[in-house]
Amino acid sequence: MCSSVFTAFILTSFSAMAQPSVLPIRSADFVVAVVNSEPITNQEVQALSLRLQRDARAQGQVPNISESKKLALEQLINDKVQIQQAASLGVVVDEAAINQAEASVASNNQLTVDALRARLQQDGLSLTTFREQLRQQLLLSRVREREVDNRIRISDLEINQFLSDQISRQAAKLSSDVNLAMILIGVPENSSPDQVKALEDRARSVASRARNGEDFASLATSFSTSPDRGANGGAMGLRPLDRYPELFVQATASLPVGGVSQVVRSGAGFHILKVLQRQSPPATLLVTQTRARHILLRPSAQLSQAQALAQLGSVRRDILSGKADFADVATRISQDGSAPQGGDLGWANPGMFVPEFEQAMNQLRPGQLAEPLVSRFGVHLIEVTDRRDAPMTDAEQRNLARRVLREEKLEDAYTSWVQDIRGKAFIEMREPPQ
Repeated sequence: MCSSVFTAFILTSFSAMAQPSVLPIRSADFVVAVVNSEPITNQEVQALSLRLQRDARAQGQVPNISESKKLALEQLINDKVQIQQAASLGVVVDEAAINQAEASVASNNQLTVDALRARLQQDGLSLTTFREQLRQQLLLSRVREREVDNRIRISDLEINQFLSDQISRQAAKLSSDVNLAMILIGVPENSSPDQVKALEDRARSVASRARNGEDFASLATSFSTSPDRGANGGAMGLRPLDRYPELFVQATASLPVGGVSQVVRSGAGFHILKVLQRQSPPATLLVTQTRARHILLRPSAQLSQAQALAQLGSVRRDILSGKADFADVATRISQDGSAPQGGDLGWANPGMFVPEFEQAMNQLRPGQLAEPLVSRFGVHLIEVTDRRDAPMTDAEQRNLARRVLREEKLEDAYTSWVQDIRGKAFIEMREPPQ
């Protein structure tokens, strides 16, 4: 497990750590392995094995109990050598960091810290044990970030290649937009061959005049039988290619802007087409931006978290029923700096908000109002007002490339580092886990 994933684990849920064992554990514990004189016990393997089995079931898999014990023992050995490495490097985790992690776990589970502690007690996990688990998780995360990050190197050449590949993939998904103008020489039903031939000759004459430089809009007004010929000179508007008939796309595919097509026959008659404008996909990556607004209430001695949740729940019902206006309520009661703007947070790129807020926001459609949400800042009522794809700046693109490439290399770098420090450790296998 790489450090970024690992950090996310300790800050999202305590359920895997807090649930009591459901399989019997031998009353007389015993040592199954020793790592540099520090023991790993059968009960430790059992507890982690149960967690791995629960994770497998949550993913719809049938857990292999024997395999889960082997995996649990391997993970405990790897964790042990990493914790020992952290100690040798002087990496420490203070109480303030543990308090912050505990608060984050509580917030991500929509609980206060006191409610989290009560839940842990109900599940049979002592606060001391839980905080020690948090301490070890943070310690592992910090030593991994310190040691593994130094092994990752990302060159400008790799960044350039990544961006080139991504822009090419994006361009393949986004068709060019084209504005075509059309003159239609309609062919009435039941026209005789001589009448069709005369109409075709007229179309060829008009096309020749257009290619020789006569104003296309004027020709459309004079000759086109299309109903909207006079309003816009035959222009059909800038639109994706897939919104034009395939016949039109093929006839104009090789034409430059300003080019006029040969006469094209369809069921409606004879068409002359002119390319007015081509708009290619942007030669830069696009980022999905979200515009949202929120109302924030901060719990205090006068307003508990439960009361804040209830108050914003009531506000949500009033907004949905039309009894209240979101912007008016935000201006009056929100305790965020966005209150004067009716709670409007402006256009935001991914990663601008804390994870718990952004996760809830990303699940909303424009115009949708979320249930009240608890974050590390308080209780929010969120509404998404709009969403768009916007071009990224050069600096944003390169930062994105660096992050993605780093994540791709992180797992290999982490595995290599663990192998290195494990190879230097003295590991003695004792009795197999039961």
